[in-house]
Amino acid sequence: MSTQRLRNEDYHDYSSTDVSPEESPSEGLNNLSSPGSYQRFGESNSTTWFQTLIHLLKGNIGTGLLGLPLAVKNAGILMGPLSLLVIGIVAVHCMGILVKCAHHFCRRLNKPFVDYGDTVMYGLESSPCSWLRNHAHWGRHVVDFFLIVTQLGFCCVYFVFLADNFKQVIEAANGTTNNCHNNETVILTPTMDSRLYMLAFLPLLVLLVFVRNLRALSVFSLLANISMLVSLVMIYQFIVQRIPDPSHLPLVAPWKTYPLFFGTAIFAFEGIGMVLPLENKMKDPQKFPLILYGGMIIITALYISLGCLGYLQFGANIQGSITLNLPNCWLYQSVKLLYSIGIFFTYALQFYVPAEIIIPFFVARAPEHCELVVDLFVRTVLVCLTCILAILIPRLDLVISLVGSVSSSALALIIPPLLEITTYYSEGMSSLIIAKDALISLLGFVGFVVGTYEALYELIQPSNAPVFINITRAFA
Repeated sequence: MSTQRLRNEDYHDYSSTDVSPEESPSEGLNNLSSPGSYQRFGESNSTTWFQTLIHLLKGNIGTGLLGLPLAVKNAGILMGPLSLLVIGIVAVHCMGILVKCAHHFCRRLNKPFVDYGDTVMYGLESSPCSWLRNHAHWGRHVVDFFLIVTQLGFCCVYFVFLADNFKQVIEAANGTTNNCHNNETVILTPTMDSRLYMLAFLPLLVLLVFVRNLRALSVFSLLANISMLVSLVMIYQFIVQRIPDPSHLPLVAPWKTYPLFFGTAIFAFEGIGMVLPLENKMKDPQKFPLILYGGMIIITALYISLGCLGYLQFGANIQGSITLNLPNCWLYQSVKLLYSIGIFFTYALQFYVPAEIIIPFFVARAPEHCELVVDLFVRTVLVCLTCILAILIPRLDLVISLVGSVSSSALALIIPPLLEITTYYSEGMSSLIIAKDALISLLGFVGFVVGTYEALYELIQPSNAPVFINITRAFA
């Protein structure tokens, strides 16, 4: 990736997606046929409705999905799926708001494409408040900030996920068998601390993010998608078999753990930044609303089913990632390794977004002969930063909940409704729509505050949880 490109290329918003950066909106088309016209470009290199649906699905499936069984435990077997359904409906509604506002500014400003940050900036410029209009450029900065926090938070989650899964596979290696149907006691062979596993992955991930060619990253994306798909099929195959009696599971969990549920749930649902690039790349963008709502119905059903079935299967023993509960036989140990491989390669794709925001700032200020060195140095520092944060917060469930509460809630729930108000208020809005938007933002803000507080509170408390021990149910 050349320095000139880093300096001149407009940043395209991917948010927390696993969509390859190669699939960004086309560049260089700045002229439309007539003033005031509106059209999405990319005619020569567009995606079909099916390709767009696949990108939407893969962009919402990651480590957050595997943490949903524990999230359901934190909400209750009844409250959990109901809350997931409500959060899914609200999140999709906010995606629709963002697309609508983006179309509005494309028509008004005669632009072929605006990303999330531009849409917020233009929305503030349309605000009836003079102070907001004068500081509209901060809208883009706020979106960029939360994107950086979200994406680097994902990278921290990946460090913890990789360390926990590899640690468990290695420690159980001596007791791993080919028999997946018996409930055998497995004595784990103690190895090094999980934080040392994170340090072991550090140089490998540093080398991975040195790959700056976007087409090379798309190859990694393909490998990640295949390995994660196979793993998910195997996980479902296990958790649907002989589910224990759920009568002992609480319908509603104690209110104190509900904020942790919110953080994990919104972490999984936060894919709002991907909708504009995907819509822009479609060959027939008029079909995008149908793709968006249809795809999110599939994703919500997947989230609810895995969350409920995982909690029903493992009960109170459910861990931060459902992979840590799989049996100690080679078949399911391979599932952990496959999903870990997928997460490893996905790290580079998630890292791409903060890199495209941060690195140009430093490269543009470096002497020309040092630009490559500065580029690689900043990448190394950012990877080391995510590793250090993961070491400081080695509990996977709390990392997911904290990232979801802090940044995902802002991007997915708080900003879009406020954007709709600033965009359309001067053109006339019904009081019902204003009240609806204010309520969604308020709920998102409450979740942001309470979820962040509860996650931080749990982090500073001494952990009474046992060291990860795999729990295998009997198939008698």
